[in-house]
Amino acid sequence: MQEQIKAELKKAMMEKNADRLSVLRMLSAAFTNEMVSEARISSGKASDEPLTDEEVLKVLKREAKKRKDSVEQYTNAGRPELAEDEMNEMKIIEEFLPAQMTREEIMKRVSEKLAAESVDPTKKGQFIGSMMKELGSNADGAIVKEIIDELLK
Repeated sequence: MQEQIKAELKKAMMEKNADRLSVLRMLSAAFTNEMVSEARISSGKASDEPLTDEEVLKVLKREAKKRKDSVEQYTNAGRPELAEDEMNEMKIIEEFLPAQMTREEIMKRVSEKLAAESVDPTKKGQFIGSMMKELGSNADGAIVKEIIDELLK
């Protein structure tokens, strides 16, 4: 996946697509930062080993979440032009993320699990954790929490 993003970076350079190029360079820098934090790069020498797809997804999700938070803050501050820029960046990042489950799909899976086992409302956090493990990276944790809160009222 990291190689795919590098290929897209080269393509954006050739097409002179400045906005896309900027986002892809930022992602490349985020990958390098992840490698440094994972101690894969030491004393300026990069390891031949690229990030795994799981690690790349983790970085992409983190960057998308940053953009989502920024959009919210800019919108609340009355700066729609900056929010729009962040939205455009988020769309480019989301091209590389797997499709997220819809609210209805998450609701169905949570309802099925609740029907199969009763959950004590005081242990809601454990249930949210088990649902996130079951749903994997295809579900937004905030939506899962919201749905569980609704169903356990």
